[in-house]
This record gives sequence, structure tokens and C-alpha cells, in this order.
Amino acid sequence: METVKVLIIGSGPAGYTSAIYASRANLNPVVYEGNQPGGQLTQTTEIENFPGYPEGIQGPEMMDQLRRQAERFGAEIRPKTIAEVDFSSRPFKVVDEDGNTVMAETVIISTGASAKYLGLSDEEKYRGLGVSACATCDGFFYRKKNVAVVGGGDTACEEALYLATLAKKVYLIVRKDYLRASEVMQRRVREKENIEILFNCNTVGLFGEDGVEGAKIVQFKGTPQEDFFDIEIDGFFLAIGHKPNTDIFRGQIDLDAEGYIITKAPTTRTNVEGVFAAGDCADPIYRQAIAAAGTGCRAALDAERFLMEH
Repeated sequence: METVKVLIIGSGPAGYTSAIYASRANLNPVVYEGNQPGGQLTQTTEIENFPGYPEGIQGPEMMDQLRRQAERFGAEIRPKTIAEVDFSSRPFKVVDEDGNTVMAETVIISTGASAKYLGLSDEEKYRGLGVSACATCDGFFYRKKNVAVVGGGDTACEEALYLATLAKKVYLIVRKDYLRASEVMQRRVREKENIEILFNCNTVGLFGEDGVEGAKIVQFKGTPQEDFFDIEIDGFFLAIGHKPNTDIFRGQIDLDAEGYIITKAPTTRTNVEGVFAAGDCADPIYRQAIAAAGTGCRAALDAERFLMEH
């Protein structure tokens, strides 16, 4: 059985940044990358809004650079997942997918969040080729083009309004006959000339040669008024929510109603002393790579300070 000073569960900008800082502090961190090494950004093509890359960079390439930077300073990175945790006493007991037990003096959780998808096979087919779950990340690529946003809540309305400042036209595809968003968001969407709301509509497919060129829509599904039609779009944005990857920690640390880890702002401390959280698993608001990297830095500094005090 091994004991480590800093165990980082999850990778991505938060996990790798934590590893860089913890390594430079001679804490010999061990990183378990999880079932998606590099996190959500490995599913992204061009990243243009991360500082320091004036020409932009491919998501997988940027994650590889962060990973190698962490390794350069001595972080041990394992391409495995964690299956079980016990935070009831320190050192914390963590069991990996192979049944190996690691005892950790501190733990940094950076397991991220997963965007919710409709479950269409076309979403996989066109991922990175017109399908996106982040308007802030990818909206710029659709200037003067037609796009669609799926969802009816505040997030969907925010994404639609943001895209409306860039795109020629934005379709807001809403399953119900009303918007769930707050009154102010509903009003803003309705007042925006280049947003068209498609109520009672479900997307049943996407089409296009080398990328998304359109979506297949059904209105009033399963009723006598059922109607099928196509819309021409270049981008298809999912805004039906995210699910934090925190199921394994339920009952071990405090989570909010959605499953996001609750931290004691402005630190990354959780309710369990010695356990810290960084990145999208503790961020229901911003969900940006640069924000995740920032909290990764803070988590490593918090862990270092904790170890010095204990």
C-alpha cells in the first residue's frame, strides 16, 4: 500500500495545473486521469480564448502540453480511474479501478462535468464539426452563419443571446410550449430580432457532408399535428445542462442539489479538511478552461498550505 502527499483525481486544465504547482512545491503529486484523460477539451477542436495562444490551439494538443509540463516537474500521471474513496479519516483511502489502494494525505478533486446530450448518433458524428456544448468557446466560429441552440432554460437563453451577437440567425429549439427561463431572459430572447424560437420541437437528426449543414426537426411529436421539417444551420449548440462527475463522492463530501462540490470560497476547501476541489466539478457557473486552471492552481496552493500546517 502506498502513501502520497497529494492525490489528484481527474485531469483537464484543473488537474494538470494542480499537478504543475504541487510538483514545483516538491509534493510529488500522483494524478489519476480518469476515463477521459485531458478532460472535455480533448473533444474540442480549436481553442482561441485561452491566453497565450494568439493563433489558437487544438484542444488535445493543449492538454498534451499541460500533461507534459506536469510530468516535467515530477508529477506521476496514471491513465486510470478511481473506483472508491473513503474520506472519513486521514490519510484518506482511495481505491483505483484495479483494486489498488492509495493512502493520501491530501486529495484534489478535478473530475470535471459532462455536458448533457440528446443521445442522437449524429451528435457523436459531428462533434467538433458543428456540434458544441459551449457557445462561449465555439461561437466565434459561426460569425454571420446560422446556428441552433437546444434548450429552454436560462442557460439556453444566455447561449442564444450570446450567439445572436455573432451569428446571422439563431434558432432556439424548445421541447415544450414555453420557456423555463426567468422572465427577464425570456423577454430579452423574444426582443432579439435574429432569434427564432421553435416551440414544441425536438431534434431527430443532423445532416451535412463535412460538418453540420442542417437539423431535422419534428414539431408536436406523437400528436395528430406532427410535422417534420429541416432547418439550415452550420452550428448546433446543446444547452440542456451539465452533470458534474461527482457520483463517487456522494456521502463523502458536501454536494449541492445538482451534484457540484461545495467549496469554501475564496478557497478550494471542501467540508472535509484536506480535501480540495477544482475545475468544473465545483463550478456550475463559468465552466471555462482558464477558470478551471486558476482553481487548479489555488487547490495546489491550498493543499501545500494544509500540509505545512499539519
